[in-house]
Amino acid sequence: MSAVLITGPPGCGKTTLIRKAVTELGVAAAGFYTEEIRSAGRREGFALVTLDGRRTTLASVRIRSPHRVSRYGVDLEALETVGLPALENADAKLLVIDEIGKMELLSPRFQEAVVRALDGATPLLASIMISRHPFADTVRSRPDVRIIHLTPESRDRAREAVVAALREVLR
Repeated sequence: MSAVLITGPPGCGKTTLIRKAVTELGVAAAGFYTEEIRSAGRREGFALVTLDGRRTTLASVRIRSPHRVSRYGVDLEALETVGLPALENADAKLLVIDEIGKMELLSPRFQEAVVRALDGATPLLASIMISRHPFADTVRSRPDVRIIHLTPESRDRAREAVVAALREVLR
């Protein structure tokens, strides 16, 4: 197993689980997670935050872009200039990608980076969209990945399973 992939419906806690697992594992980790950008209680977009503290806007209702997911314009340059370099930390013992989803998959360079991460020697912890997508389906079908389905009810058990699986490969 080279990767643990967390999947589940939007809002079930995938990002929270990833952040807690990385903290609990306590190893040098590199990569990024996404978080909602809210204004007046309403979601207006998504930020990409690297584990070393860099932050950029990945998608927003205010971004004018030919790349769109729902009502959000997606800034592929932000993903490719901030998110992808965060995966290239040679000292990392764990790579983190949150998430392999519709917005990120608009970038062929992101898809290439995911394949490099999966084929590399460093274990990967990632979230992956639950819906069908040719690239995501290929990633999910790899024999070297373990899929953990997350629901609001299974959060604690899922976190324990993620941490246990990664501890095995981090030895």
